[in-house]
Amino acid sequence: MLLWLAEYLQQYASVFNVFQYLTFRGILGVLTALVIAFIVGPHLIKRLSYYQIGQSVRDDGPQSHLSKAGTPTMGGALILVAILISTLLWADLSNRYIWAVIAVTVVFGAVGWIDDYLKVVQRNSKGLAARWKYLGQSLGGLGVALFLYLTVPTCEELPGTECDLNEVKLFVPFFKDVALEMGWMYVVLAYFVVVGTSNAVNLTDGLDGLAIMPTVLVGGALGVFAYASGHTGFSNYLGVPYIEGTGELIVVCGSLIGAGLGFLWFNTYPAQVFMGDVGALALGAILGVIAVITRQEIVLFIMGGVFVMETVSVILQVASYKLTGRRIFRMAPIHHHFELKGWAEPKVIVRFWIITVILVLIGLSTLKLR
Repeated sequence: MLLWLAEYLQQYASVFNVFQYLTFRGILGVLTALVIAFIVGPHLIKRLSYYQIGQSVRDDGPQSHLSKAGTPTMGGALILVAILISTLLWADLSNRYIWAVIAVTVVFGAVGWIDDYLKVVQRNSKGLAARWKYLGQSLGGLGVALFLYLTVPTCEELPGTECDLNEVKLFVPFFKDVALEMGWMYVVLAYFVVVGTSNAVNLTDGLDGLAIMPTVLVGGALGVFAYASGHTGFSNYLGVPYIEGTGELIVVCGSLIGAGLGFLWFNTYPAQVFMGDVGALALGAILGVIAVITRQEIVLFIMGGVFVMETVSVILQVASYKLTGRRIFRMAPIHHHFELKGWAEPKVIVRFWIITVILVLIGLSTLKLR
């Protein structure tokens, strides 16, 4: 919205031309979301505490977690509000990718909010039934996948340019010339990436700050890919697919970074507030849809290795118990396994952060190693 105002004011003062630069608006996105989180955070925590919207803790988990009982949850709403406001203020709202991300944020956030509400307000320990939660996620994931596929420009809409629709190709990192035509399989891939990443981040959100910092790191890296993909010069030089309009996603990624760091201020050990499903499901979906738009699904799999590890640990644990009656890990997701082995919670958190930094650097290296 403020971008439109700046464009109007350019005729009166050339200083407003600076708002045309994506990098500048990306920085403004970070700062705006951060300020919103710092201002709203204390009031939200106080309100959640007043209404006794607190976290319940399992008795069979690490004993150190018993002290967390009653800590305000649903704090992920703070992240989503900061992201949405900052994005609406600084992004180009005529860009279809921006609205795709906003829609995913709202839909997955709503599913998570209903689940959290039933758990902590209605005191329903099961929350939203699994089939209804998955239905909500599926509608959001399938909806955005179809929207992105059906709005891909045709060759007739790209006069004077080479008709090479990168939007519907699967690119393999480290191999510049490997690009698989997806066709309708694009919809299937996009659906599983968005829904899968949403659930993976949700599974990771089990310790103070464990999910939000990897989300911030991966989101920042995806912002780099989005900027490079939307810039003809950088995309040609780096060998990444050029996709017109993706550069605008740097504003979303900047907003995610600012909101995430602002939330981490209150979520760092010992946490004053928990993210809840309202934040985890939406943040995972945002990462997934940005990876789909920038055609970096495989790179997301690499950079989000912590999310993958957490998800695989749960799958293996459930499969092993059902097939053999024995558990592979002391507890799943795997971060609880390390806690039960004697690792202090801050040690688990920081080491998982370090792993994410390494994986993000490997992911970013694919920009040059092609």
